[in-house]
Amino acid sequence: MNLSRDRLLRKGDYVYGSFLKPEHVDGYINAVNPGDRSDLLGRFPFSARSVDDAVDAATKGAMRWRRTGLMDRAAAVRRFREQLHTQQEVLARLVTRENGKPLWEARQEVAAALRTIDLYLDDGLGLIAPRVLEELGARTDHLPRGVVGLVCPYNLPVQLAVATSVAAILCGNSVVMKPSKFTPGIGQAIAELWDRCKLPRGVFNLVQGSGSVVGSRLVSHPGLDALVFVGGYESAREVRRSTVERPELPTLFMTGGKGIALVLDDAEVDRAVYEILVGACLTTGQRHNSTARVIVTERVWGALVPELVRRAGRLQVGYGFSGDTFMGPLISENYRSRYKKYGRAVMAKGHVAHVEAENVEVVGVRGNYVRPAIYEMDWRSGNGFFNEEPPGPTILLYKVSDWQEAVHLHNQALYRLCASVFTRLDNPVLGEVKEGVRTGALNINRSTIGASLRLPAIGLGRSGNGVTSGMDLLRVLTYPRAGITETRPFDKANLVPGVGWSETPPASDPVTLDEDLGGALELSAE
Repeated sequence: MNLSRDRLLRKGDYVYGSFLKPEHVDGYINAVNPGDRSDLLGRFPFSARSVDDAVDAATKGAMRWRRTGLMDRAAAVRRFREQLHTQQEVLARLVTRENGKPLWEARQEVAAALRTIDLYLDDGLGLIAPRVLEELGARTDHLPRGVVGLVCPYNLPVQLAVATSVAAILCGNSVVMKPSKFTPGIGQAIAELWDRCKLPRGVFNLVQGSGSVVGSRLVSHPGLDALVFVGGYESAREVRRSTVERPELPTLFMTGGKGIALVLDDAEVDRAVYEILVGACLTTGQRHNSTARVIVTERVWGALVPELVRRAGRLQVGYGFSGDTFMGPLISENYRSRYKKYGRAVMAKGHVAHVEAENVEVVGVRGNYVRPAIYEMDWRSGNGFFNEEPPGPTILLYKVSDWQEAVHLHNQALYRLCASVFTRLDNPVLGEVKEGVRTGALNINRSTIGASLRLPAIGLGRSGNGVTSGMDLLRVLTYPRAGITETRPFDKANLVPGVGWSETPPASDPVTLDEDLGGALELSAE
């Protein structure tokens, strides 16, 4: 099989341990290589009815899987890791075809997915293991939620699908996953890997389809016990509306909005330029934490901006299977139109284009290629474009007088997922900058896309709903149940006053409560 050209075998949805093509078809996904639109990966049928079947199957699977011990669940995850490791090159090539990112980056994504599993197994098991307090006869168990719906994006189609499905299954849940309509082949490949892991039927399920049909049916399904949604803010609002009658449904929203960089007077220019460009343009600027806004103090503006523009013009835009490509295409022609339309809207408000959003022609292929766009924002005029997520590899530059104004301007943005600060580590104001910047993650002299699963991840403003992910996803997908077992004999001498338990009239002496009185009154500092 030619992994770079041949059509995929479309297997359909994965429900109750089998691949099934829907009997009633509501529509089709046409999977097309965004880097070479003549490369058709396949036509995937979908049906909203498949969601009902998948949730029913997951309900059955959850009943058995929740009774499976933690170590046995970990063994299943290790089998999944073995399958992923064996198929990593095949999967990386599929990512390049279906997502468009360069092969070297696709390989990094699969490797990151493998590291994610390792971290869950090495560090995560302790988070959900039972805690026993022998002296109190007490214990806490982290119990599975039940059926977890996963809505996964196209920008990190392997890493996020693996991270969320592994976390849910390791915690004892069953899963119904919907991959992006742009990456159905990768979703099918993930299902194939789970299929080889000897899970009970119904533990992992996958439904293909568009967000408007299949996604809407999944997020609003009454059979879900938890939901993880990774996507845009407007889509998250629709999800919230559809679940308004279920305020008890545990939901994790990861709505991105991109990151902001602050470049202070004493920043090392070369480092800042490199980190900003990589942060803004890796994955063609389509990551949830890509750098989109850069706030620069006046003193370093003259050195940084010309170098940023010059270096942006040298980035290699091209086909993902070409060895010298840094940046591949945007995911779709529609998204490329949005990218250029956004640039025109910026200039229409009087802002200056250092590099305008334009298409790029790549020899030998027809794809959705663009070059990075850089705009200088006249933000003091009152329209600084703070409230939208800039599409694609777009960099908006804001000149400020000093670090105080930089921090103030940062905090006006509605999306505050992550921020970078470029400065000397011995800068005496660095502590005040850290204190002042209101963001979910703060990197010093590293791009906004730098992150670690070992750390909590939370977006402020429109970037999330205040629920942490990262390693903490294991806690989100379980609930703690505390319990105390009384082992002492029933002692009538230690009953609380006034219960009338004894047939003998109470003594007239004042009652002195024993410090061990009635376990019902016992509160432990533990």
